[in-house]
Amino acid sequence: MDNRLSALLRACPDLQFIENEALSRHCSFRIGGPCAALVTPASVQELCCVLQTLRDMGEEPLLLGNGTNLLVTDQALDRIVVRTESLNAITRCGETGIYAQAGVPLSRLALFAAEHCLTGLEFAHGIPGTLGGAAVMNAGAYGGEMKDVIVETDCVDENGALLTIRGEAQAFSYRHSIFSDKNLIVLGCRLELQPGDESAIRARMAELAEKRRTSQPLDKPSAGSTFKRPEKGYAAALIDEAGLKGYRVGDAAVSEKHAGFVVNLGNATFADVLAVMEHVQETVHARNGIQLMPEVRIIQ
Repeated sequence: MDNRLSALLRACPDLQFIENEALSRHCSFRIGGPCAALVTPASVQELCCVLQTLRDMGEEPLLLGNGTNLLVTDQALDRIVVRTESLNAITRCGETGIYAQAGVPLSRLALFAAEHCLTGLEFAHGIPGTLGGAAVMNAGAYGGEMKDVIVETDCVDENGALLTIRGEAQAFSYRHSIFSDKNLIVLGCRLELQPGDESAIRARMAELAEKRRTSQPLDKPSAGSTFKRPEKGYAAALIDEAGLKGYRVGDAAVSEKHAGFVVNLGNATFADVLAVMEHVQETVHARNGIQLMPEVRIIQ
């Protein structure tokens, strides 16, 4: 057994784990080699125990929600991967508030809001990530962003201190937050919504789901939008105008349906996807002088 895993089990005897687990099973790209161990804390307390134990050993934790914004090497990854799947509690918080833990899928959170006649999260229904990852990157779609609804976030810093960060101190901006800057790990968030009509909320969610279905390659593995929106223009439009729809290396390709997505056509490798991304960046830069930055997080 890996020495790091042994230390974790001494500190957290009930910790669920899988050794040498293929990360392709846990990432939406369906790409990823085996990690040293995949551990799944059952509670916030156990998560904090895992994080502190790893950091005491000089090991930087690698957190995994739904794995929907990751491109992971297909070689062996000598890391302990910490999955937040079990941190999935949602509760009402006052008349129009919701508190949810980091592992709650965004679509489930949006449905919970709809069931309680709360509007403001419709945009998040269909975003395939979890609340923790969405808070870190200020995820958004169709004119809405997490910064519009998150009022405070509980997190743990690199010294194991529990913090609550509120309002503007969360430093939300486009696909960015203080949590991505300061090595803070999100435990849960309090969201503030508005009273609404359940049927109207569900109708809006259905409308956005149809937009996604007709405009995005949801039938193929990907990590969603591959590049961030540049200051001028839109990544998908720049890629399309450069004639790159369908550009392919191995089984990785720029989607024919939506140029903002790089998709796995079956057996794409980590190197295939990187090669497509790099070609897109080079071509768009040569044509427009714009440097596209990855929105997908690359782990190698």
